[in-house]
Amino acid sequence: MPETQRKPVPRNDGGELDTATAFLSFARECVLKKTDGLTEEQLRRVLVGSGTTLLGLVHHLTGAERVWFGHHVAGGPDLGDVEMTVPDGLTAAEVLTGYRAAIEASDAAIRAAGDPDTPVAVPVDGKFHTLRWVLAHMTSETARHAGHADILREQIDDVTGR
Repeated sequence: MPETQRKPVPRNDGGELDTATAFLSFARECVLKKTDGLTEEQLRRVLVGSGTTLLGLVHHLTGAERVWFGHHVAGGPDLGDVEMTVPDGLTAAEVLTGYRAAIEASDAAIRAAGDPDTPVAVPVDGKFHTLRWVLAHMTSETARHAGHADILREQIDDVTGR
């Protein structure tokens, strides 16, 4: 089956922060791409025993962006709902808009920190990890869920690719 959503991985290599943010952005784009052209019902469709849905993955990643970058890196309040279940009353459009807004806020927090060696503002389990650690954690988290989204999307309409 040919890949219909294939995009090449970033070729950024202009420094540690440039490379790290390019790969995080790539993973985020892969997740969002899996939602393109789907209906509300398709985005909410349960196709695996765990109950995971495409929209649930996006909701979860929105909360993760807010927790890790908004709270830990920037020092803001902990506003992250990291559950996979989309609350009643939230439309797919609202969830997707929320993810895009969380990404924008996260990118601003990354730019404000500026240096991968910058310690987080709020410790993680009592430890002041660095921006580097948060970037690595969120890239792996987002990429892992992009893989889940790949499988769910293929089950919905046979669309594949990264």
